[in-house]
Amino acid sequence: MKNKGILERLKDGPVLGDGGYLLELEKRGWVRAGPFTPEVALTYPDALRELHIEFRQAGAEVLQTLTFYASRDKLATVGLQNRLEDLNRAAVRIAREVAGDQCLVAGNLSLTWMYEPDSASAKDRVRKTFDEQLEVQVDEGVDFIIGETFSWLGEALIAVECAKKTGLPAMVTICFENKDETAEGKSAAYAAKTLFDAGADIVGMNCLRPPEHMLPAMEQMRKAVSGYLACQPVGYHTPVDKPDFTSLPEFPYGLDPLQVTRGDMGDYAVAARDMGINYIGACCGAVAIHIREMARALGKFSEDTRLWKKGGEKPMSAYEYYGHHIERANK
Repeated sequence: MKNKGILERLKDGPVLGDGGYLLELEKRGWVRAGPFTPEVALTYPDALRELHIEFRQAGAEVLQTLTFYASRDKLATVGLQNRLEDLNRAAVRIAREVAGDQCLVAGNLSLTWMYEPDSASAKDRVRKTFDEQLEVQVDEGVDFIIGETFSWLGEALIAVECAKKTGLPAMVTICFENKDETAEGKSAAYAAKTLFDAGADIVGMNCLRPPEHMLPAMEQMRKAVSGYLACQPVGYHTPVDKPDFTSLPEFPYGLDPLQVTRGDMGDYAVAARDMGINYIGACCGAVAIHIREMARALGKFSEDTRLWKKGGEKPMSAYEYYGHHIERANK
């Protein structure tokens, strides 16, 4: 499978992405809430390696490098501006090591917090920021580029521009905050058309919103364009009036009760596939069990075949005692 690139795989059918990294690593104690910078790739590489392994074993067909917020300006907030190259190289190497010949590796760019729509100098600064990261990531051998979490369509367009210069396939996704539009006031359909016209190979949405508040916008994109679409929602339920999970008072320390169930994520994967979404993944709050259930729902993950002698004189677990194994088998 590794000889097939992302566009070839998408031609064959939906591709399953991975889940969220920074928030999960924060829960495990390796990333600090607030800056959410990814220095774990340098300081505790085994923690990052293990999370990649979990996603791979759950059925993910793509592993994203943990280079979100790995730009010079963002790293400067924690005194690591001079470790940009080291960090980006380490993150790609760890992902490639775990991916082997089983998964593709996607280099990753994120919002910069420095974009200003009416400032040419700010746009040039964003462009330089993306180019600096991409130079390292491409040198380390990523298979394609993902630019993500852009509430400004203008910043997403700069990500397309920079990613296309690498010669690799580019997937660029926007995000909606608490209004159903980009920061410029553009619709999902408009954004999708604009990103494709700019040269993106895959466009879509990611982060901030759960499936129930993202799929309607994805449906608008699907009606507006015929190209490959990507959807990567968060794994937290949010209210209708505040769909952006980062705007909730529970963010980031009280999110646990809001986590989406594995069954809900499986249902989302099926709904996305039936809508014609091509790249089906997840973002913050989505862990390996969510990806595994998505893989199962999409027919990409077979049931566990390890030896288990059921059907003896007496049940040997509450799972058998209450018939849960039968219910599961009938689903």
